[in-house]
Amino acid sequence: MLLSVGSIGMIFPLVWMIATSLKASTDAFSLSVIPTGLTLDNYVEVFKKTPFTQWVRNSLVVAVITTLSVCFFDTIIGYVLAKFTFVGKKLIFVAILSTLMVPTEMLIIPWYLLTVKFGWVDSYAGILFPGLISAFGIFLMKQFMESLPGDLLDAARIDGMNEWSIMLRIAVPLVKPALATLCILSFLGSWNAFIWPLIVTQTPEHLTIPVGISYFSSELKDRASWVLVMTGASLSVIPLIVLFFVFQKQIIRGIALTGFK
Repeated sequence: MLLSVGSIGMIFPLVWMIATSLKASTDAFSLSVIPTGLTLDNYVEVFKKTPFTQWVRNSLVVAVITTLSVCFFDTIIGYVLAKFTFVGKKLIFVAILSTLMVPTEMLIIPWYLLTVKFGWVDSYAGILFPGLISAFGIFLMKQFMESLPGDLLDAARIDGMNEWSIMLRIAVPLVKPALATLCILSFLGSWNAFIWPLIVTQTPEHLTIPVGISYFSSELKDRASWVLVMTGASLSVIPLIVLFFVFQKQIIRGIALTGFK
């Protein structure tokens, strides 16, 4: 019962947003959740008045590249930290975890200075580079890799497999729940990122969906146009909803197994 009440509180803003996107502009601030007259004209207007397709393309490029990079590098680093013994391993792991305690707002200035120095302002490279490796992802993959039996990996070494093959053909298939969880979280974080893309982008050609909607809402001249903002926001969550329903089993399993040895 408690979960049901909590879920209603979580879902209601989403339902309200989608319902508003289906209302006529004159009913934008109606207190009724269910629109009196359903219309899809707002969705057509969004594509007419904004370069929404370009925003989707930019967000998709950033989210996909970031997700692939995070999953690739974090898996390698997690495997090395979990299954290799070398001097300074614990110190390196602590140093990686310590970055999680640094607020993003404190990193924006050095990120921007670095972006200017390398000429990445208003480019995909400038948007991408802060999120290509995730400290949380390294921690997650290391914890899962540690649960793998060392004897299994040693047997593969005796059979002549190199470390790349052991990681890709034995370790990675056994930690698929964690990898799926990391992919989902990375994609969601990149898709919804706002502050850094807002700072580093300057032209409409490189705006992502959150930044584009923000600019669009700031240019509205009448209250009724807010239905278009709700429409754009509704369109932006469709890929996330699809992603969740496709991978929900992996997400739940990954969260459930996080504390297991």
